[in-house]
Amino acid sequence: MRPGWLLLAVVLGCWGCSAPKERAKHPRMIVLGVDGMDPVFVEKHWALLPNLDRLRRQGGFQRLATTNPPQSPVAWSAVITGLDPGGHGIFDFVHRDAATITPYSSMAEVLEARRTFALGPWILPLESGQVRNLRQGAAFWTLLGAHGVPARILRMPVNFPPVEFPGESLAGMGTPDLQGGYGTFTTFTSELGAVERTVPGGRIVPVKMQGRRAVLTVEGPVNGFRRSHPLSTAELTVDVDEGTGTALISAGGQRFALRAGEWSPWFRLEFSLLGPAAKARGIARVLLRRVTPSLEVYLSPVNMDPREPALPISTPKEFSGTLAGAVGPFYTQGIAEDTSALRAHSLSHAEFLQQAGQVLDDNMALFRHELDRYEDGLMFYYFSSIDQHAHVLWGRYDEELARIYQRVDEAVGLAMAKLGSDGTLVVMSDHGFSTFDRAVHLNSWLEQEGLLKLIDGSKRGDEELFANVDWSRTQAYALGLNEIYLNLAGREPNGAVAPGEDSQAVLRKISERLLALRDPQTGKAVVKAVYTAAQVATGKLPGYAPDLVVGYEPGYRASWQTALGAVPERIIVPNEEAWLADHCIDPEFVPGVLFTNRKPALEKPHLRDVPVTILKQFGVAVPAAMTGHPMF
Repeated sequence: MRPGWLLLAVVLGCWGCSAPKERAKHPRMIVLGVDGMDPVFVEKHWALLPNLDRLRRQGGFQRLATTNPPQSPVAWSAVITGLDPGGHGIFDFVHRDAATITPYSSMAEVLEARRTFALGPWILPLESGQVRNLRQGAAFWTLLGAHGVPARILRMPVNFPPVEFPGESLAGMGTPDLQGGYGTFTTFTSELGAVERTVPGGRIVPVKMQGRRAVLTVEGPVNGFRRSHPLSTAELTVDVDEGTGTALISAGGQRFALRAGEWSPWFRLEFSLLGPAAKARGIARVLLRRVTPSLEVYLSPVNMDPREPALPISTPKEFSGTLAGAVGPFYTQGIAEDTSALRAHSLSHAEFLQQAGQVLDDNMALFRHELDRYEDGLMFYYFSSIDQHAHVLWGRYDEELARIYQRVDEAVGLAMAKLGSDGTLVVMSDHGFSTFDRAVHLNSWLEQEGLLKLIDGSKRGDEELFANVDWSRTQAYALGLNEIYLNLAGREPNGAVAPGEDSQAVLRKISERLLALRDPQTGKAVVKAVYTAAQVATGKLPGYAPDLVVGYEPGYRASWQTALGAVPERIIVPNEEAWLADHCIDPEFVPGVLFTNRKPALEKPHLRDVPVTILKQFGVAVPAAMTGHPMF
C-alpha cells in the first residue's frame, strides 16, 4: 500500500473508531428453547450429556410445568406472552370455525387482497394481501425492544409472521412452505401400477419414463393472478443411468448428479405467476431413492427461499437473506423434520434420520453464527429436533434419540462458553414425552354414548370433517388433539344443545363418562382428567375456544382421525404408526425441563414464569396481565 493511501486508511480507520458513540452495555442472557426435552430421559443419560450435567450442578435443574393442553403452540404462546389460552388465544394446533365446523390453523392466516382488477383470465391486485399472526398478547421481546434492550429471537414458534420490533428475529413453528401448508412432500415414482394419491403430509405422483428421462412437475403456490386460481408449477428433469445407478437432475439451470440413496444440496425453483413480472421462489432438496427397477424420487416440501421469501419470515425483512448469505440456504418451514414422509413410507427410518439430521445441521450452523455475533442483551434460540425425533424414536430407539440430545448438549456447551461467568443462561423445554400406544377415536366414543349421531349408522370410517354427522341430533363433537365442543344452539349453525343448564348437564355427562372409560383390552383408565374451558383459560373466551379439554392417561392419545373430525368403527385401537410417542395428554405427566446457571428461587416453576424472568433480568416492568413469577 502506498504511504498516501496508508495515511488515508489510518485516518479513516481512526475516524471510524471514534465517531460512533459506544452503545450502552446491557446484561447478558441466553435462552435456549428445546422443544420436547424430557426430564426423565435427561436423568437417565447424564453421562452422555456433560454440559447439561455441568449446568445443573452450577445452577439448577427442575421440572417446568407445562400448559393445558400441553401442545407446542399453546405452550410457546405462554412463554411468549406470559398468558394462558384465554389471553394469547391459542388452544390447539387447530381451531374450528363454529359457523362451518371446519378446522383452520390456530397460528396464522393469509388474507387475499380485497381490491382487485379483473382482466380476462387474470386478476390483478390493487393492494397487497396480508398474512396475520393469530396469537394475541404482547411478546416479551417487543417489551424489551421498547426499552432499548437489544434482542434476537430465532426460530420462536408461533411467531409467523414475526412481530415487528427493533431487534432481529426469524420465524419458527407456524411458518408454512411455499404452498402455504405445513410441509407437503412429493414422491415421484415410475413403478408400474402406481396411482396418484394424497397421503397425510404429501403426495404420491406417478411419472412416465421417456427413454431414460423423466420430467417431474413440481407444484408451487396457488396462482392468485389467475381467475381459476391454479397451482403454479416448475419442472425437474431426471436423466437416469441404470448401469451406474445414478441420475442427473436438472432444475432451472442447476444440475447435479446423484447416486441412488444420495441427497441433493438445496436448489432453487421458480414458479411463474405473472410472466416475468411476478415469480415465487423456493428451495428444495431431493433424495434419489432408486433408479432400478423403477425410478423413485423424494422431493422435500418447497421451502420459501430465505434470500427472497414470498412472505415475511424475519425482522428486519432482509435478515433472513443475511443469514442465508452467511451460512447458506436453510429450512424456513416451521416444522421441517419430515415425519409425515416417514409415516407414509416415503422415507425409510434411515432416510428420515438423514433428512432430520439435515434440519439439525442447518439449525446448528445458524446457532453458531448467531452465537458468534452475540455480545449482550437477549438471545433466544429454539431447537425443534428433540421433539420431532422423540415422536418417532421414543421407547424403541433410545440410542438414536440420545444422539440428538447430545447435539443439543453441544449447543448448551457453546452457550456456556460464550457467557462464561458474565450472564444468565436458561435452557428450557415446553413439555416432555410419553408413549403413544393406543389411539382413541373420540368421536366414535361420543357416538357410542349417544352424543353424536350419524346420518347413516352403517357408515363409519376415516372420512374427515364430519361427513356423515347428523347435526340436528348431535350434542357434542371432537376436533383437534384434546378438544371437545358442544353443538351449541346460537353458536353452531344447527346447534342441538341449549346454552345454560342444558349445556352444563351435557358437559358433566361427558366428563363423568370419560373418567369412567376403560380400555377393553387392558382394563386401564383412558382419561386422567377432563377440564372445562374455564379451568384452562381465564377471561372472556373467544367463540372458537373448546368446551372441554381431555387429559389422557400416558399411553393414550386422540387418534389422527379424531383430530380431523372422522368417526371410525372402533373406539380404541393400537397405534401401529411410526409416530411412537406424544405429549398431548394430561399435563401432569409431561412437564418440561428448566436448567439455569444460577440457583433458582421457585420451587415449582411454570412456562409462564419464563417471560417474567426475562423482563426482570433487564429491568423492564412486567405487565399486570402476566401472572408468572421471576425465577431468580
